Amino acid sequence: MAGPRVEVDGSIMEGGGQILRVSTALSCLLGLPLRVQKIRAGRSTPGLRPQHLSGLEMIRDFCDGQLEGAEIGSTEIMFTPEKIKGGVHTADTKTAGSVCLLMQVSMPCALFAACPSELHLKGGTNAEMAPQIDYTAMVFKPIVEKFGFTFNCDIKMRGYYPKGGGEVIIRMSPVKQLNPINLTDRGSVTKIYGRAFVAGVLPFKVAKDMAAAAVRCIRKEIRDLYVNIQPVQEPKDQAFGNGNGIIIIAETSTGCLFAGSSLGKRGVNADKVGIEAAEMLLANLRHGGAVDEYLQDQLIIFMALASGISRIKTGPVTLHTQTAIHFAEQLAKAKFTVKKSEDEEDASKDTYIIECQGIGMTNPNL
Repeated sequence: MAGPRVEVDGSIMEGGGQILRVSTALSCLLGLPLRVQKIRAGRSTPGLRPQHLSGLEMIRDFCDGQLEGAEIGSTEIMFTPEKIKGGVHTADTKTAGSVCLLMQVSMPCALFAACPSELHLKGGTNAEMAPQIDYTAMVFKPIVEKFGFTFNCDIKMRGYYPKGGGEVIIRMSPVKQLNPINLTDRGSVTKIYGRAFVAGVLPFKVAKDMAAAAVRCIRKEIRDLYVNIQPVQEPKDQAFGNGNGIIIIAETSTGCLFAGSSLGKRGVNADKVGIEAAEMLLANLRHGGAVDEYLQDQLIIFMALASGISRIKTGPVTLHTQTAIHFAEQLAKAKFTVKKSEDEEDASKDTYIIECQGIGMTNPNL
C-alpha cells in the first residue's frame, strides 16, 4: 500500500513539534509514508526533544510502522505506517514533556483503530507551552466529543516542571466515521468557574490568593455573574513534585467553553498568576468567537477527517491553526476556507469562520 513518500518541511510556519504531531498522525491514518526534514530547525534546541520522540514512538507502535532517524536532536525522520491497531500503548517523555501533546498526536489514530485503545501517557500534566490536563478534561473533551465519539481521561498522577512524573490514562473506542461540527453560535456567558491548585511544599494560601486575584480581575469586567474558583491542595499521592497554577472556564448558553490558565513559576507572586489567567479568559471572550485560541488548532485534524462540512467561529486565527490547516490540506487533501465573519455583531471584532469540507475518513476495521 505504500506509495511515494510525502515530503514535509518541519521548519515552515509554526516550525515546531506541532508539524510533527499533525503530519505523523495523518500519515498513520492515511497510510502515507512520510519524510519530515528540518525538524524544529529554528528552535533554540533544534531537532527532536524527548516529548516528540516518545510521541513518534507511540505512533509507530500504534500502526506497526517503521521509524528511521528517531533520536534526540535528530532533524529528519522517515516514517512508514502499517495498519492501525488499538490495545494498550505507553508513551513516557521521562521529563515534564506534556501528556496533553502526546494525546493530541495519538487520539485521531485511536479513533480509526481496529479495537479499543488504552493510552498510558507519562510526563507533565500541568506544564508550560502546552494545554494543562484540566483544559483537556474540562474544555477540549466536551467540545471534541461533538464529532461523535467519547473518551475517558483518568488523571492518575499530576506532574509539573521540571520533574514531570505525571500519568494520565486515556481510554477510547474506535468509530466508523466522524460527524462534522458547527460551532458558530457563541451565546452569552452563563457561568464562570475554575480551580486554583497547589501541590507539594507550596502553602495552601497560594491557591487562595490566585483564586481571589482572578475573581477580582474578572469582576471588573463581568459584574453580574458569580465566579466560583475553588482553591485546591492536590493530595500527596496524586501529585509528583511541586507546582501551582489556575484554570478558569466560562460556559455559554449554547454550550461553548472558553478558558484562561496560568502556571506559577519561581519568584512570581500568586496574584500575578491569577490575574494572568483571568486576563487570558477575558481576552478569549472579547473576540466574539465560539472557541478559544487554544481549541482552534486542536479541532482542525478532526474537521479534516469528518464526513461533511464543519464550521467554527474563532477570534484571530493563530499560527498553530494556520499550520494545522496547511498540513491537513497537503496530506489529507481536505479543503479549508478562512474568512472574516459577516455577522453584524462581529463587524467591530476580529472574528473569523473556519470552514472545512472533510474527507469522510471511514474506519476500514469496523
